[in-house]
Amino acid sequence: MSLSAPPREPTRTDRLLAAVGGLLAAYVSLAVADLAAFWVRPEASPVPAVGGAVVDRTPAALKDWAIRAFGESDKAVLQLGILVLLGVLAVGIGLLALRHRPLGSAAVGAFGVLGALAAVTRPDSDSAMDAVPSLVGSAAGALLLYVLTGRLTRGAGAGSEAARADRRSFLVVAASTGLAATGAAALARAVGSPVAENAAASRAALRLPRPASPAPAVPPGAQLDVPGISPFVTPNRDFYRVDTALVVPRVDADRWHLRLHGGGVRRDVTYTLRELMSRPAIERDITLACVSNEVGGPYVGNARWLGVPLAGLLREAGVRPPSEGGPADQLVARSVDGMAIGTPVEQVMDGRDALLAFGMNGEPLPFSHGFPVRMLVPGLYGYVSACKWIESIELTTFDAYDAYWVPRGWSAEAPVKTQSRIDTPRPFAGPAAGTVMVAGVAWAQHRGIRRVEVRIDDGPWQEARLAAEDSSDTWRQWAHPWEAAPGRHTLTVRATDGTGATQPEERTDTMPNGAQGWHSVVVTVEGA
Repeated sequence: MSLSAPPREPTRTDRLLAAVGGLLAAYVSLAVADLAAFWVRPEASPVPAVGGAVVDRTPAALKDWAIRAFGESDKAVLQLGILVLLGVLAVGIGLLALRHRPLGSAAVGAFGVLGALAAVTRPDSDSAMDAVPSLVGSAAGALLLYVLTGRLTRGAGAGSEAARADRRSFLVVAASTGLAATGAAALARAVGSPVAENAAASRAALRLPRPASPAPAVPPGAQLDVPGISPFVTPNRDFYRVDTALVVPRVDADRWHLRLHGGGVRRDVTYTLRELMSRPAIERDITLACVSNEVGGPYVGNARWLGVPLAGLLREAGVRPPSEGGPADQLVARSVDGMAIGTPVEQVMDGRDALLAFGMNGEPLPFSHGFPVRMLVPGLYGYVSACKWIESIELTTFDAYDAYWVPRGWSAEAPVKTQSRIDTPRPFAGPAAGTVMVAGVAWAQHRGIRRVEVRIDDGPWQEARLAAEDSSDTWRQWAHPWEAAPGRHTLTVRATDGTGATQPEERTDTMPNGAQGWHSVVVTVEGA
């Protein structure tokens, strides 16, 4: 005859503690996984791995909405959503474990397997080691949940001293484990990941070469003295960032290399950063724009880039554009995070300053903007030209391969559309009656801006004063003095590019190849 007491019937307190145990098991799983990921690579941590898989499978329209709704916080919102969902599931698993301890622990392990699969199937994964963080983390969480729920399911009556002792033991184990996991994660972050530390050291040690072809001096009149207008040169800290990387890749410049291969290439070529930087470098002011930028949106910026001409690199390898009989009409640039961006070979080699850039506004590229090397092609939206963290270039055809964004509904080719934006006054501003400066920027990269016009309400179009043009590859500031009368007014702007084409009035969505239409703001002028 067994002398052991049967498991007690769970009380409300037991269920509450079981829910806490589920949450703590999830927390410890993530903390241990993050700790392991510091030694593997940060991208292999479960939340970024699962989040990346979600991003890859999210419809393009939903991604575009997220960018519009949350801006550059879209990745943080996604990761927060994953954590909230994980928290809800963790509560359920904790309650399940209260009734079935092995099954609850197995559920935690199952989530670890899912995280591992997400990590090793990401396009940027090249090692089975990427599975380790999720598996190790889930094992720790499963063990903890098994131990904790064991404290709540042992025999004796619910109100007995033994039951109260079990709960006290639960709380001691939970608190000590939670503090240990938090401390370990904090220590790991304070010490830093070896991968990230090596990358940071390589960037700090990098010395940019002097350009063989410096950028022409910015004309004195390119920057208008109008408060509220976007600066002609966008500081690196303010330059927009739109990409799919939930964790910014930290690439060690000393280990980086670029492979050039594919149709029309005489033989595969591999360049190190040192070899690339030893070539004659050019410096150019170029405005970049994101295809997700709505009319009047913020995802456009102008910087001074330093790099090597991409066309020269291609010609040395034997590549010819289609107009010269070359077999490849698409250049596919691949990033270390698995992104694949397709660019028309003809535009890369038609004489514009297409670059493999390693410098931005006088310093090595920031990590968030592609360190150590990124590609950019003036006149094309970023999703078909501006590959960050680039590691390979393949020459192929549009018929043979669809780059990342094309199956998701975006056009394979996407020249930047002529756009203009009112920076000041801001929407719904309340300027005083009198002279109000209406000012902003206009861009049509590689075509330039010929004219900008402003309309007040339904009045006639009036030509704005244009700032001096730096080049056809940069945006151009404009300003118009308005004698503002009290009341509510609508201010509208339109631009004409260097070919004589004027922005159409009708607004279109950003998909499939960029928004167009007139930008307008509504203000209420206050009496003098």
